[in-house]
Amino acid sequence: MNLLDQYGNEIKHNKPVLNEIAIQAVHSRFSSYPSNGLTPERLAKILREADQGNMLRQAELFEEMEEKNCHLGCVLGTRKLAPCGLDWEILPASSSVEDKKNADEAKEFIEYIENWEDGILNIMDAVGKGWSVNEIMWEIVGKQVWCKSVKWWHQKDFTFITPEGLHVLDVPHLITDENPVYGEELLPNKFIFHRHLARSGATSRGGLLRPCTYMYLFVNYDVKDWVIFNSLYSVPMRVGKYNSASGKEEKDALKRALHALGVDAAAMISDSTIIELLEAKNRGDAQAFQSLADYCERAMSKVVLGHTGSAESTAGKLGGEQEAKDVRQDLIEYDAKALAKTIKFQLLKPWITYNKGPDVGVPKFKFRYEPQEDQEKIAKVYGTLVKDVGFGGIPVAHIHERFGIPIAKAGEATVQPSQSFPLPGSGPTLPSDKAGSIGSGADMTVANKIALPTSSTVQFTPVQQSIEKLKITTFAQSDDAMIGMLKQTVDIIMGASSYEEALAHLAVAYDAMDETDLAELLAQACFSAQIAGRIDSTP
Repeated sequence: MNLLDQYGNEIKHNKPVLNEIAIQAVHSRFSSYPSNGLTPERLAKILREADQGNMLRQAELFEEMEEKNCHLGCVLGTRKLAPCGLDWEILPASSSVEDKKNADEAKEFIEYIENWEDGILNIMDAVGKGWSVNEIMWEIVGKQVWCKSVKWWHQKDFTFITPEGLHVLDVPHLITDENPVYGEELLPNKFIFHRHLARSGATSRGGLLRPCTYMYLFVNYDVKDWVIFNSLYSVPMRVGKYNSASGKEEKDALKRALHALGVDAAAMISDSTIIELLEAKNRGDAQAFQSLADYCERAMSKVVLGHTGSAESTAGKLGGEQEAKDVRQDLIEYDAKALAKTIKFQLLKPWITYNKGPDVGVPKFKFRYEPQEDQEKIAKVYGTLVKDVGFGGIPVAHIHERFGIPIAKAGEATVQPSQSFPLPGSGPTLPSDKAGSIGSGADMTVANKIALPTSSTVQFTPVQQSIEKLKITTFAQSDDAMIGMLKQTVDIIMGASSYEEALAHLAVAYDAMDETDLAELLAQACFSAQIAGRIDSTP
């Protein structure tokens, strides 16, 4: 039997199906609300039906569990939303130019989907229910196939029943009016079927809500009894007394007054009747109800989040509040990897096949699930390696990738480090015009290493600019004073036969060195700078 779409057209597998396939049937628009009057016997029967492939009542029960239990809905929402908040990227299938181009186009394809963020959440519906099915709404724009949106479908619209009845299906069939029992196979490249394996075994038993069903049932019993307990012990017993001569009208009025006192706390009666409020001396122990509710919530938190922080966190406790918000890291990684695999093979692969061909490599979809790192500490490590250790083997491209910094384009303005001015002698080279006088062949002028900051990096006031010029002039004039001292030092070192001999001769020559010219030059420079500063600070 050929598979037909909603308009009766035959569906072909070699091109995208643009029409919607999973049309909601009349029987799926209404729910049987299996949680109403739920008992252990009914719950066991619902789970056995799901084990045999009939997902109707289990799917409806799971939906109600999320709605009616606030704690379960919260922790399950946290688990499902964890991958939704992660950044993602699309990597090429290989290093070829064609695959890199396809990866860029795949990113545009994903961003084209109207409800992509909602689509990820809908796919993650498999976390609680074991599996999810979403229909891909293809459309053709120009000559390219695109995905307009991703539509979620309720699990009760599918079945795992086989005609033989010996086993259940691994992939569900879509229930249709033509085949309401065994359903029709899902059309390839039209649906995203995501399976969440909380444990090995049948798909219908893999959801996290499955082990939470009995905890949900126990909480229901507990809360009902707790409400009855409060109604008995929190409100005083109201007793009305009437004399034997009272008629039916007076008795009815007294009865209405008793009921009114429980709601309105006001009543009007005759003076021949009496109302007494009796308080229970033994109020019972309400802690048992609280303990059972806490136990069930902790159990559900362990199943869904991997810890009990959401049920046991204490305000102000170190790490407690953060733990209550987070999903365990290994669970985030598992969910992200499984979701990325489904997106690659059930969304990107059909798109590549339709637009590029069946033999083209499929781009890789990847979530950035790695925990956030302290970028400041990492930057200090790199700084230590480069500055202190002198390690020069770090590629610039690696730094850009490590810190997520885009590479600047040609001619693009970039952030510049603050200008630094080396002290005399700190630079590795000095000007060549004095090299001959020393005889070492080295550049020894420090003035050649000093440059005024450019306007793109540092902005100076006129007074500051004059001080900068004074500094450079002083460094330039210090060459003559320094050359004599440096030449004598170099001659001693070159003429010594050992380190000890050079050290001894330098100690003797140090006292004889004449630094008068250098000291006078520095004193004049300091005096000039001080005067300029005083003038600039004068109001």
